[in-house]
Amino acid sequence: MKEVKKIINDIMFVTGAALVILAVFSLLFNVEIPFVPYVFEIFAANIVIIFGLYLRGKIEIHNLIFEHFIDISYIIAVLIVFGLIFDWYSAIPVWLLVVMAVLIYIFAMISTVTKIKKDAEELNKLLRTRADAPCAEGSPLPKHREKQADDAS
Repeated sequence: MKEVKKIINDIMFVTGAALVILAVFSLLFNVEIPFVPYVFEIFAANIVIIFGLYLRGKIEIHNLIFEHFIDISYIIAVLIVFGLIFDWYSAIPVWLLVVMAVLIYIFAMISTVTKIKKDAEELNKLLRTRADAPCAEGSPLPKHREKQADDAS
């Protein structure tokens, strides 16, 4: 259930980010975009992208650069296919779609790394609090601390 919740959150996050970036690009490049149909088209594309990335995540790739290259290539391929299906290229050039995809991917990676870092700091704080808490008599923790002190000297 937790994985489903994460997938739904990721889809909503990426869809929202895509719509904001699309709005900014339409203002910067003076492109008129009919937003209502695009909202559902982008939502559908993001569902396919997030599920694909979720499945790709099940395959371990040992080269980080290659992993990101595969992810970005997959995202661009999905966007190109959806662009052809929904005729996005009448309003948005392909290069702009590729740039948007890379920006959204980078934004999502920064957000993910920030969340992981925050979670790790919270866990470390909880571990420090637990380690500093007084132990019950007979607990193996004081013996473990004594052993660590002996090992350190």
